Amino acid sequence: MQTHDKPVTRAWVLHPEVTSDRNRRDPAGRLGEAVALAAALPDLSVEGQGIVRLPKIHAGKLFGSGKIEELRHVFKAAEIELVLVDGPVTPVQQRNLEKEWGVKLLDRTGLILEIFSDRARTSEGVLQVEMAALSYQRTRLVRAWTHLERQRGGLGFVGGPGETQIEADRRAIDEQLGRLRRQLAKVVKTRALHRASRAKVPFPIVALVGYTNAGKSTLFNRVTGSVVFAKDMLFATLDPTMRRIELPAGNEVILSDTVGFISDLPTELVASFRATLEEVLDADLIVHVRDISHEETEHQAQDVTDILESLGVGDDAPVLEVWNKMDRLSPEDAAARALQVERREGLFATSAITGEGLDVLLDAIAKTVRDPIQEETIKLSFADGKKRAWLFEAGVVQNERQDEDGYIFDVAWTATQKARFAKL
Repeated sequence: MQTHDKPVTRAWVLHPEVTSDRNRRDPAGRLGEAVALAAALPDLSVEGQGIVRLPKIHAGKLFGSGKIEELRHVFKAAEIELVLVDGPVTPVQQRNLEKEWGVKLLDRTGLILEIFSDRARTSEGVLQVEMAALSYQRTRLVRAWTHLERQRGGLGFVGGPGETQIEADRRAIDEQLGRLRRQLAKVVKTRALHRASRAKVPFPIVALVGYTNAGKSTLFNRVTGSVVFAKDMLFATLDPTMRRIELPAGNEVILSDTVGFISDLPTELVASFRATLEEVLDADLIVHVRDISHEETEHQAQDVTDILESLGVGDDAPVLEVWNKMDRLSPEDAAARALQVERREGLFATSAITGEGLDVLLDAIAKTVRDPIQEETIKLSFADGKKRAWLFEAGVVQNERQDEDGYIFDVAWTATQKARFAKL
């Protein structure tokens, strides 16, 4: 039952399967993901869905005239107000199809932007979505930019005020983009300061990454005991969350839950959310969480790897791979997956719901981030109170004494701790 004041928009989801595209993925899987994306918006009601097979994309109208006419009758009969096309749609195609069908139309990028807008909570997240939306809309006929005056909520592509189509005033959009960039620069500066202050904390950072809805937030909640919004829904987590936890082995780490990745993530969003995803670049260890029960799990894993590479996460960052949602597999499939896990190093089978396999994973995280201990003697002046406090907080001091110049410490620490101390 809807609990919103907003009216519900009746939507239909289409996945165009271009039969001449040799790299196309399973159309049923892609359609299912597109429907799940649509379901992630609370004000949409998906009334129907379908795969449209076509030999090639028609430049002006995407689909052939016969298919357009056939769908027009379908949409009219079902009283459809919004058509979601799972793929890129040019401004010309969008305008022509909206005219032919008498509905509003969103492509995959527009839909993902709408979801991100609905989910953004932090000031940084809101700014990044607005920038991405402006970049996306800059080349299109734009609906009135009333959403920029609102505190939060959708972008105005779906429902909401200001639906009359107007010619975009490029200069106004560019001025708005400039203003948002300046605001975001301040936020990014603040985030950099926060990161610098975290560098002073003697704990390694472990980043959870993965395809959207792989179960990262559920795993994060299970391990940290905190309550992060976790739901069987695409893009349940948008803003990064960090918690300090003590591992069973005794060492402490900062665990970071990041935004889920998705295939064909809009380039506007990759650019805009770079600052958020930089948490991954800073991590001492990356834990790649996969939904092993999903039929497209191999493709999803490749999408995550591709996005990490585009962010500049190199081969030098250690990565552990987690096959999550083992509880969803049949006993036979679970046994086969468990055998694969045994044969490969750095691979773990878990269920964030039941807790299966988490102890083994946490032990592996502890071993991976625990550098070899080295012992040395360092000197600090009497004025270096903050550095002295850091050493004791890190628990690396073996012995302390003084001479006329200051403090002398015998310390036992890891290379990571030594590097963090050097940044103070």
